[in-house]
Amino acid sequence: MKAQPGMHEGSPVAHYYRADDPEWHWLEDRESTDVSDFITAANQQHADWFAPLSPLADTLYRSHLARRELAVKSLETALDHFTFWSETGAEDDYPCWWRYPNGQPEQKTCFLDVRERAAHQPFFDMGDMALSPDEQWLAWTEDTQGDERFTLWLKRLPNGAPRQLISDIGPSVCWAEDQSAEGATLLFTRFDDTQRPDSLWRLWVAFAKDGGQPSPELIFREADPEFWVGVGKTRSKAWLMIETGSKETTEVLALPAHRPAVPPVCLHARQPGVEVSIDHRPGTFYRLNNQTGPHFQLDIRTDSLSNPQAPWQTLIPHRDDATLEGMDAFSWGLILAERSHQDAQVRLRRVELDAQHHFLFDGYLALPETLCSQLLEDSPHFDTRTLHLREESFTRPPSWYALDLDSGQRKLLKRVAVHGHLTPEQLTSRRIWATSHDGEQVPISVVMRTDLADQPLPTLLYGYGAYGDALDPWFSIARLELLERGVAFAVAHVRGGGERGEPWYLKGKMAHKENSFHDFLAAREALVTAHVSQPERVIAYGASAGGLLVGTCLNRAPEAFCAAVLDVPFLDVLRTMQNPALPLTTAEYTEWGNPEDPNVAKRIAGYSPIDNIQPQRYPALWVEGSWFDTRVSYWEPAKFYARVTQAQQGDAPILLHTDMSSGHGGASGRFKAWRDAARQDAFILWALGLA
Repeated sequence: MKAQPGMHEGSPVAHYYRADDPEWHWLEDRESTDVSDFITAANQQHADWFAPLSPLADTLYRSHLARRELAVKSLETALDHFTFWSETGAEDDYPCWWRYPNGQPEQKTCFLDVRERAAHQPFFDMGDMALSPDEQWLAWTEDTQGDERFTLWLKRLPNGAPRQLISDIGPSVCWAEDQSAEGATLLFTRFDDTQRPDSLWRLWVAFAKDGGQPSPELIFREADPEFWVGVGKTRSKAWLMIETGSKETTEVLALPAHRPAVPPVCLHARQPGVEVSIDHRPGTFYRLNNQTGPHFQLDIRTDSLSNPQAPWQTLIPHRDDATLEGMDAFSWGLILAERSHQDAQVRLRRVELDAQHHFLFDGYLALPETLCSQLLEDSPHFDTRTLHLREESFTRPPSWYALDLDSGQRKLLKRVAVHGHLTPEQLTSRRIWATSHDGEQVPISVVMRTDLADQPLPTLLYGYGAYGDALDPWFSIARLELLERGVAFAVAHVRGGGERGEPWYLKGKMAHKENSFHDFLAAREALVTAHVSQPERVIAYGASAGGLLVGTCLNRAPEAFCAAVLDVPFLDVLRTMQNPALPLTTAEYTEWGNPEDPNVAKRIAGYSPIDNIQPQRYPALWVEGSWFDTRVSYWEPAKFYARVTQAQQGDAPILLHTDMSSGHGGASGRFKAWRDAARQDAFILWALGLA
């Protein structure tokens, strides 16, 4: 076939172009041999182009491994009867799980060897693990395809033979508290045809091999195609909480954990635009909600179900300067996650309460530094007075602490070791602010070598900006490869994310989505103006919905970047949102809009990356997709690659690589994932002139 203007002669795009389908929709036919041939040809083109950089990628990979402690042991967690932890060998992709009777470490036993489970699978993901109430039975879910459809397994600990219970379910599994000598109840979700978790099921698990296996029973089915169903158990072990929700509306039902066969009771009926989460302490339910304001407040009510309509009373009112993002209930009170809108920083707030809900203590846990992440780690005991915290920043490796609430003493439990010439102490991070098109101040986090902080540097600019997800500070050992070579790493906290609380998210979704793109380009300009970045050496990076952010900005200002990496990018927004049969589409209506409304379709068409490609000089592009991706179908990056190749007016390479054995999260084994990251880094260094 004759190459179209702008096509590279001899490329897969030139060879497979169809004049009767210039939008490349034929790539959506997964069963077509032409599709697999095209993907194979694009992968080969990618490999041929990359071949000169392979030695650099190998160097980066080996250097990355040398910086890590490859043999990893998790923290030990003591439950009621046993202490549990995992260990990953220096040469292993996957861990072994161990336990010993509390206080008897000499009796340790490996009860699940994930290496063996994954040994003969090209892809393996452990979705969830759940211990029975007596800690003698383990239920877990596995995905061996990458399509996020899981199989439920069961074994008696420590050495029972695994039993497959059921397949084609969601990743999460939860035990009720009704265990007897004969068995116990497991709860799990199932999918509809669009891979939406639309139903919750219970399964009586008979422990005896010859005890028979009853069929699962339906507890709840959600008819609204925008709502997803999930289940969890309160730390008090009294209640199973069933949440069904869309991106902006939640309904919560409850089951007594000791009587999971009774009908669920509705604790909060759905109201459009009202999001809630509910936790429990004996006698009281606690409800975070945005019913009276977008930043959430905390309400309480009795946990007696004799009056399901018992009124809620406000305990912590709505505030204008902070968003309440989460809560964890303990016997003594609550830990609240509270995000400052001004500082874009989460603080953990400890609230201790008496029986009448008078405040005995109300204060924030100390932060090790500003611009950091502090998270409450697994604290399974309801009565504990010791909290486990995880802390990290752009310059501080993850560290785990035990905080004694009575003495205030912090004990370091573990810190991720970092080896090599560049140490965390040689890094510096800072925050600068960009002024967007409407005057809004957009925070940008930057990390670099301290000895280079007084000069403009080649820069990798990362962005996401969707679903209210916050890019709070995180440490990356792999990132050290770029930092050591003189690259600055920057994160644009654009609207649509949650970094400055709920208002920040609301101003970057639906009809306000344009703010995200303006913010990202303003962040690029602010980095240059602040002499952080060299204007001709800025690379954009976006993954998943971040690919939409970067793809749109490339169409609008390709000259702003010398290259871009788009990893499993969401690019064909309008066509995807017009197809409710695809996974995620209906659930995304409250994020992007429903294009059945012509005004919404017009709005989405105005930024959807594939629909706005035009003949111009695009920078070098590294585009990655995954064959089994159910969140962003493989054809979205493939079509984008084909159409940008056609439109390219410059000579920068447009490259596509499709991983044929993974899903949206990429490679499942850690070594393959690290090697894939090294290949991306080699491309980044090449594009910055640092190869």
